[in-house]
Amino acid sequence: MLLTNCSINKAVRHHGVHKLNEKQESLIINKTNINDIKRILGPPSTIGDFDSAVWIYIERKNEISSIIKLGKEKVLINNVLILELDKYGVLIKKQIKTLDDMNTIKFASGKTENNYQKQSFVYDFLSGMRQKINRSNKNK
Repeated sequence: MLLTNCSINKAVRHHGVHKLNEKQESLIINKTNINDIKRILGPPSTIGDFDSAVWIYIERKNEISSIIKLGKEKVLINNVLILELDKYGVLIKKQIKTLDDMNTIKFASGKTENNYQKQSFVYDFLSGMRQKINRSNKNK
């Protein structure tokens, strides 16, 4: 019974546009338009929040490891394609980020400091609210 549910092949989950890296090569800057992009890649995964002329396509492929490793996932492919279009819908810039590019991104390590003192109005207000909440919980 237990062996019938097991599989030798590892499970692979794929999200987004299949073979994004290969498909993006057929997009030509200053020649490809919106209709060509939709025909080749389909609708975008997301459109830029501040600029609707930025289209983003995503491809992610995860492999679920064996039961010995408790089903941990390993990222095989993580591609992000960023396309910028002009006001006429023609491709003016394309940029692809791969898994290797994502691993080299450096994040800020700074810390945010609290700007209030123990004697400030905010501290006094929040302390009073905390005492009221704790008092009402004890009464119940």
